[in-house]
Amino acid sequence: MAKRTPAPTAPPRERAFLVGVELVAQKSLLPLKDSLNELALLADTAGLDVVGQLTQRLAHPNPETFIGSGKVQELRALVEETMADVVIFDDELSPRHQRELERALGENVRVLDRTALILDIFAQHAHTKAGMLQVELAQYEYYLPRLTRAWTHLARQAGGGGGRAGRMGGVGLRGPGETQLEVDRRHIRRRIAHLKRELEKVRAHRMRYRAKRKRARLPTVALVGYTNAGKSTLLNRLAGADVYVADQLFATLDPTTRRVELPGGYLALFTDTVGFIQKLPTTLVAAFHATLEEITEANLLLHVVDISHPNALLQARAVHETLEQIGADHIPVVTALNKVDLLSDPDNARHTLRDYPHAVAISALTGAGIPELLQMIQRHLYETYTPIRVRLPYQQGQLISLFHESGQVERIEHERGGVVMQGRIPGRLLAQFSAWQIPPNGAEERKKET
Repeated sequence: MAKRTPAPTAPPRERAFLVGVELVAQKSLLPLKDSLNELALLADTAGLDVVGQLTQRLAHPNPETFIGSGKVQELRALVEETMADVVIFDDELSPRHQRELERALGENVRVLDRTALILDIFAQHAHTKAGMLQVELAQYEYYLPRLTRAWTHLARQAGGGGGRAGRMGGVGLRGPGETQLEVDRRHIRRRIAHLKRELEKVRAHRMRYRAKRKRARLPTVALVGYTNAGKSTLLNRLAGADVYVADQLFATLDPTTRRVELPGGYLALFTDTVGFIQKLPTTLVAAFHATLEEITEANLLLHVVDISHPNALLQARAVHETLEQIGADHIPVVTALNKVDLLSDPDNARHTLRDYPHAVAISALTGAGIPELLQMIQRHLYETYTPIRVRLPYQQGQLISLFHESGQVERIEHERGGVVMQGRIPGRLLAQFSAWQIPPNGAEERKKET
């Protein structure tokens, strides 16, 4: 009888200790306790075991160690007691903070912040070429100012490769002198320039793809929401798709587009996008510009909210703030209050509808409320007309034709450089005309007079 080969055992998970600081002068979206709970979920998603946490309330960060010197000594004792391998701060640390903390805690303990943790999760979950390029760019731009030692470990992480020590320890080991560091910095800057050129190609390709979709006259709906709100599950329910779903943060990074049939035989393209989160690193927003354009170019946003989460309203606010940050706050929104199947009393979700614009209570898992959601989306895309007045240059012939074909023209005035059109257009087209819209109530005319 042949011997059975024992299954390989998984390497032990690293032990993480969390640190949260409540800054008196800085307004935070989530209470400190809830923000640390979210940080613990991020750590778990990254493959770490949380073994403890420490908090402090400060008027302003310590210029050397972020937390007070007494707290640093307390943190060192707790790290030794729990045998933690890594300390993770809930706020972004400056390079100086990170250096001083590593010096105070000992060379065997790595110090990371929330941004580095999210970057590590993105590195694990990026699978397409575009996703890996975007993650690599965000990593390099984050680590470049923190480069005080050998960067060879960081190089191994490019595109999400390498082990945990490679991904998260790129700045954690002693290295060569300043001359070598300058060489390393130049190498990284060249790599950043190359990645930006490659991502510009990705962006151009997606622009051509979106232009093709517009010519097909199919409206697009972008699913947005806080991470783990259930966007991918909803897309699978609506389109019979097979988008990867997992009960973890940032399970989906790369946009996925599927065709969905709406009531009345109408069609629309639904795109699942990367989830948002509070304190979303600016390096990620910049690096994922090509992906986030799928949101800014959509005709309608479908905001998926996990109504079973205790901080659902605050999470929704974080999503709206991110939409403003990327310039997508002018696009019409329909809200899906998801996961009503997890509520002890699903009727409670209906009382919450008044807190959200154009909202429907649903369960992407069971299908409850899906017909009502599709009906609302269909009305927004094909039946809801919005008053608008625009000044279109003659070079924008496509938009002039689109207004005539899909809108209701009430008045038209020809000027030297273009045409002023007034009427009503479907809500799905508002985003395309927003750049040419004339302010209401004659604001533009009053400005000219003054």
